[in-house]
Amino acid sequence: MRVIILFLAGIVFQGNAIAQGQLKLAKFSIDATPPVGTPLAYDEMTWVDKPLSCRGLVLLSDELPVVLCAVDWIGIANEGQDAFKAAFAEAAGTIPERVSVHTLHQHDAPICDLTANRILTPFGLNGALADPVFIRQTIARAAGAIQSSLAHAVPVTHVGHGKARVEKVASNRRILGEDGKVAVTRYTACRDPKVRSMPVGVVDPFVRLVSFWNGESPIAVLSYFATHPQSYYRTGGANPDFPGIARELRETESGGVFQVHFNGAGGNVGAGKYNDGNRENRLLLALRLARGMKAAFEKTEKVAIHSSDLKWRTGSVHLPTGKHLNEARLLEKIGNGTLPALERKEAARNLAWLRRQNDGVMSSLSCLDLGPIQLLHCPGELVVEYQLKAQEMRPEHFVCLAAYGDYGPGYICLTEHYRQGGYEASERASRVDPSVESILLPAMQQLLGY
Repeated sequence: MRVIILFLAGIVFQGNAIAQGQLKLAKFSIDATPPVGTPLAYDEMTWVDKPLSCRGLVLLSDELPVVLCAVDWIGIANEGQDAFKAAFAEAAGTIPERVSVHTLHQHDAPICDLTANRILTPFGLNGALADPVFIRQTIARAAGAIQSSLAHAVPVTHVGHGKARVEKVASNRRILGEDGKVAVTRYTACRDPKVRSMPVGVVDPFVRLVSFWNGESPIAVLSYFATHPQSYYRTGGANPDFPGIARELRETESGGVFQVHFNGAGGNVGAGKYNDGNRENRLLLALRLARGMKAAFEKTEKVAIHSSDLKWRTGSVHLPTGKHLNEARLLEKIGNGTLPALERKEAARNLAWLRRQNDGVMSSLSCLDLGPIQLLHCPGELVVEYQLKAQEMRPEHFVCLAAYGDYGPGYICLTEHYRQGGYEASERASRVDPSVESILLPAMQQLLGY
């Protein structure tokens, strides 16, 4: 099934009074750190290294509000996405199709998959994937912050955009051998000096910034950079890793201008060329990213913006399910108490995706136009080539891509990557069929107006 459905929103906002033609912005942020003793993605949480954040913007115009949110978690999948979007939509006075929720993909952080959690419950594993009470409370607190923020919305007169190169952070993880197959995966922490010395490979070295202004005063900044965010992990201590630290550094350095960071299509990108896992590297990588963010902000080009310049488009696609997923085998694995808990939880996540796809649940994409700026929101753990292709589709526009929306499909590679092998295209990592490129790229093209 290969269906693309586009919704061109033209619904008038009937909530808080918005002056005709005026764009307004509300900011929200909450602490999204789980309690000690509850699960992180791979281990039980034993301490708090640095707090995790759930933060974003509500854009108010003549149409229904738009909500953009980024969370310091490894992923939000399936019914978890549904729950976030429904609660945020109600709080903002909009519809779920105008809400986009993403994660930064830090690994010492929770995973939210309410479908997988429901599958695990009959096997005595309720809460093994993540604490459902904490998840629901976080959603409710964030929705409350959104609702409260609307009373403090401020006018937006201009939007700005700028980009700058980030030095010595991003490197491609998939290193090909002479036979054209993946010979080695250069993970985010690589201790082998020979592997670290290999070429950078295909990356997007630029951090892109979109800023909102009230006259000469910046109100908020969105940043986009494609890379795995890990410097090191499995410490038991929740932390936002180097992108979260970079975001914090920029917020402080800018005098408190609100910063929201989105991870781009970083599925096959990491810091492995520049990171041997030494703990000192976390701050070093954060400083390099923060320097790039600062340089991008200093290159900002501003344009006047009006309510009519905001355009929101939504697309839905049925992503092809990986043929390796089999319900009977997955159920057998989930019920096998001799297997490691991580393996059983992974089987539940696979089954959650399989059942959703078999039920015909579509994956959503969206695109926000702000004058010359286009913000493209995508599901899954996309490889960086999708981001580069999106930019090529509209070279006259400033295109930013946020991946890690619905975490359900796992890695989404190009068709050729599945022939080349490697971790990202493996049955362990990717829940989609190699034909996914032929479905996802046309959807992106339509949303960008290509």
